Amino acid sequence: MLTSGLITPYRGVRYHLKEYSARNPPQNPKELFNLRHASLRNAIERAFGVLKKRFEILSSSTEANYSHRAQKLIIIACCILHNYLMSTDPDEELIAEVDAELANQNVSHDNYRATRSDNEEAVQGELIRDNLATQMWTDYQNDILS
Repeated sequence: MLTSGLITPYRGVRYHLKEYSARNPPQNPKELFNLRHASLRNAIERAFGVLKKRFEILSSSTEANYSHRAQKLIIIACCILHNYLMSTDPDEELIAEVDAELANQNVSHDNYRATRSDNEEAVQGELIRDNLATQMWTDYQNDILS
């Protein structure tokens, strides 16, 4: 749900990265926002995918036998080790495997509709998203012209 703390893409507007190309660039602020939202989401999913494949303990479906505090420390340790490994010797095969999995995913968007009680938060979220989209579009247009 769109709120001031969670900015979702525009509905009914091109979203998936495959829909954009040099020949088919964004045509308006909403499309540019969705393109950048999709790009960021893809980068985040890729990072978590590689992290989970590298450290099986993070993706285990069995019940954790560690305290809540220990679980947090395990996640932090895995992130630190992952960042170190990515900077010294990234596993290109692992990255390619995650990229292939992401490319094959059929991403569906939540069809949640805001209720009346959520309306004020949704309006705030729309204002933030619209302002971001407008600023991105202005910067994008200026970059094209320069």
